[in-house]
Amino acid sequence: MSTTLIVGCGDVGTRLGVRLAAAGWTVHGLRRAVEQLPAQILPVAGDLQADACPPAWPSGALDYLVYCVAATEHDEPGYRAAYVEGLRRVLGWLAQRGQKPKRLLFVSSSSVYGQQGGERIDECSPAEAAGYSGRIMREAEQLALHSGIPATLVRLTGIYGPGRQGLLKQVRQGYRIATEPPLYGNRIHVDDAAGLLAFLLQADARGVALDDCYIGVDDAPAPLHEVVAWLRERLGISHWVEQASVRRAGSKRCSNARARALGWQPQYPSYREGYGALLKDE
Repeated sequence: MSTTLIVGCGDVGTRLGVRLAAAGWTVHGLRRAVEQLPAQILPVAGDLQADACPPAWPSGALDYLVYCVAATEHDEPGYRAAYVEGLRRVLGWLAQRGQKPKRLLFVSSSSVYGQQGGERIDECSPAEAAGYSGRIMREAEQLALHSGIPATLVRLTGIYGPGRQGLLKQVRQGYRIATEPPLYGNRIHVDDAAGLLAFLLQADARGVALDDCYIGVDDAPAPLHEVVAWLRERLGISHWVEQASVRRAGSKRCSNARARALGWQPQYPSYREGYGALLKDE
């Protein structure tokens, strides 16, 4: 079975690692606080801002590298440190150890797309976001694609699920949302995000040819006011709060057709199934 290192083994990375371990893979997880890792994932305590290679860095061959970090500082220096400099450091550690994985999976974001008019987006759409988050993510993507390791980008859309309930909180508070023009949102349940990453790694391990980019999104991008109305009904919310509204900068409709063509299917095909499961668990 294959050996993988998940760099940035947080919520999505841990869910991915548990799936791979259940399939018989050897999984190493790099993060600062390794005591939070489950027993199935071999801990690699490390800081991507440190120069020295982590002492617990796996020895021997590494079949796959998953770069799945989240910026802790949400400003331009913080994004650059996490996505560009961190990846550069990890690639350097691989070179030091003489390791060359079969594939690098770089977990990116749909923030690279700057479209705001409800456009339909796929992997061939221009990725020319003007904001620093999209620009820096594109720079990191290019670093991955030109790393000398076969690389695949996975651009995840708005991740939601247990512990990621910002929209539910806003709905409970009675926040408003504009209906005209409709603001289209894209989302993926956290389990489907991890499932897509696992699906791609296992497909590559079977010899399936992967593209250099996939969008991670459910089947049904929807106007945000529709999602909010559905949640208000399920939660029994009837009040509105004055001067409080749900804000979204962009409006686009992302497609998962490329991932689906490979055989992937989301467990939660729309917000109804995903949020329905969340509300049931509550």
